[in-house]
Amino acid sequence: MEPAAPPPSPPPAAAAAAAAAPGSAGLVCAQGRNLRAVLCQRCGSRVLLPGAATFARRELLLPAMRKKAAAAAAGGGGDVLREHWLVRDMFSFENVGFTRDVGNVKFLVCADCEAGPIGWHCLDDKDSFYVALERVAHE
Repeated sequence: MEPAAPPPSPPPAAAAAAAAAPGSAGLVCAQGRNLRAVLCQRCGSRVLLPGAATFARRELLLPAMRKKAAAAAAGGGGDVLREHWLVRDMFSFENVGFTRDVGNVKFLVCADCEAGPIGWHCLDDKDSFYVALERVAHE
């Protein structure tokens, strides 16, 4: 009887993508792009098509996703999120809305149901739009 062969090792690019994105297993391809469509958690509206964004790690503070009255009662607050889809062209979005300026930042929301914020955009950098993985669904 012959010993079982070891399982094949993943391609180096796939291994690098998996190492860079432990919380995003099954969502990032070998090139670091989104494998699945990105959807609004609340209404299921499609925000991004597969392959439209790149995985990025960056610490960003996003206001909490609560109703205005609940957020005011809790003193505002927010969440520091570290894993995002980075979109370089705003025309890559299928469905996204932007809040009014808050300092030099606009927050991204679902254009259909206005759930959010799901992401962040600094007005100083016209080519970087971040969508938090924790704030969206994937299909």
